[in-house]
Amino acid sequence: MILEKFIDELPIPKIIKPLNKVNGNPYYEVVMEEVDQKLHRDLPETKIWGYQGTYPGPTFEVIKGCPIYVKWINDLPVNHHLFPVDRTIHGTEYPNSKVRTVAHLHGGLVSHGSDGYPEAWFTNSYYKVGPDFKKKVYRYTNNQPASCLWYHDNAIGITRLNVYAGLLGCYIIRDEAEAALELPKGSYEVPLLIQDKTINTNGSMYYPTVPKPTISDVFPSIVPEFFGDTILVNGKVWPYFNVEPRLYRFRIINGSNARFYNMSFSTTSKKSLSWFQIGTDGGLLENPKHLVELLLSPGERADVLVDFSGFEKEDIVLINNAATPFPMGATPNPDTTGQIIKFKVGYRVNDCRNNEVPAKLVEVERLDPQCATRTRDLTLNETTDEFGRPKLLLTNQVWDDPITENPLLNSTEIWNFINLTSNTQPIHLHLVQFQILDRRPFDVEYYNSTGEIKYIGPAQVPDSNERGFKDTVRVNPNSVTRIITKFNGFTGIFPWNCQILELEDHEMMRPLKVVKELCTAEDNCEQ
Repeated sequence: MILEKFIDELPIPKIIKPLNKVNGNPYYEVVMEEVDQKLHRDLPETKIWGYQGTYPGPTFEVIKGCPIYVKWINDLPVNHHLFPVDRTIHGTEYPNSKVRTVAHLHGGLVSHGSDGYPEAWFTNSYYKVGPDFKKKVYRYTNNQPASCLWYHDNAIGITRLNVYAGLLGCYIIRDEAEAALELPKGSYEVPLLIQDKTINTNGSMYYPTVPKPTISDVFPSIVPEFFGDTILVNGKVWPYFNVEPRLYRFRIINGSNARFYNMSFSTTSKKSLSWFQIGTDGGLLENPKHLVELLLSPGERADVLVDFSGFEKEDIVLINNAATPFPMGATPNPDTTGQIIKFKVGYRVNDCRNNEVPAKLVEVERLDPQCATRTRDLTLNETTDEFGRPKLLLTNQVWDDPITENPLLNSTEIWNFINLTSNTQPIHLHLVQFQILDRRPFDVEYYNSTGEIKYIGPAQVPDSNERGFKDTVRVNPNSVTRIITKFNGFTGIFPWNCQILELEDHEMMRPLKVVKELCTAEDNCEQ
């Protein structure tokens, strides 16, 4: 079915309000519900799963250093998932528990019990809970700089299905340093949560049940990656957004299961329109970075400014040319997945305040490699499972293998991601924000035969718009990507994973354990 583009206006998720207070701090309740939602004018309503019954969920706006409490409530169907559940995947063996959920604040500095640990899942009315379920109400400290985080489901074995069903939303932290910059706000600050889907003619969302061509007898079977043929922004198919000819701030979140986006603008006048990126996953950069194209892998966010002045009465399309899979796959269809949203520029500015790109943003602390107490070499491996399906691993281990990464609380470590796979993998660490040191090509065949790294080119510094704090990093094939981070805040067990959700669900996820100085990895050290 060919859907007409740019006929539905971009919806803006509502800001969620607290119900009351707990310990003097705001208390929220967020209900996960199955509802029907209109994704496109020419489609019947689509059955989705949404936080507070909307896809995407409402936006949280919080203040740095002011904790909040959130109770996540599963009111979804008891045992009927929207999509086929592959029972051969780890974590799916529990009887009568197809519809398991647990919310993860992606990028949040939180304790283990509030992290949304994959095995802390729960079903409707908490009738069944996972082996690591600890509490119903989460505490988010918000003890981190102004930034755009996002929340999404993280239940083990079905994260890909739950996020695709609609369980995701935006979480914005604000602070005084950001406020002093006088950036665009109100109707001039807009979240753009991008996903790709395939939608049937009856309005239902399609998710594949078996790989093509068939490579196993498992049915339904997980696929290595899922790429939809339709792009949605804030829950609408190819929407348009009316803008004034002035400066806007966009909080862009790549919420897709596996699709990368390399975004630029196509203008009717052929005049150049570019980005000014001011923030990454973990907060503001030191100064704006002028970009022609903006590349985001699944899980990455970008805080950007776009100046539409001089483009009065123009239609401007945000286009995408990222290969699928990235970086050596097929080029997107320029008439479908090559387009994302249309900006319709008006001729009048209603408010001229907060309408300039600052020359300077904030000071960003640089983590010193000389302060690292340990360097870890961590491989990204490609293999097959017992059914002959592709299976990618971290450190050549599965989720349930013993923990091998157990950094000390308040220690600084360098992690070297050695990518032995054929594609770029977005690697996400829970609990911490990190900085990218460099990327360097190496001889993969030599490493596979000797276990030693032989570099074949110079180290490449991170892109100018990657030089802030991050929680998700693109790890390119045939390269070693080095990051540095400090494990502060909490002890306990936290995941690190590939953010391509099909790969995460199929074992490309590992636990790490932050321990006290006097604890061993086997002790229960969580605070």
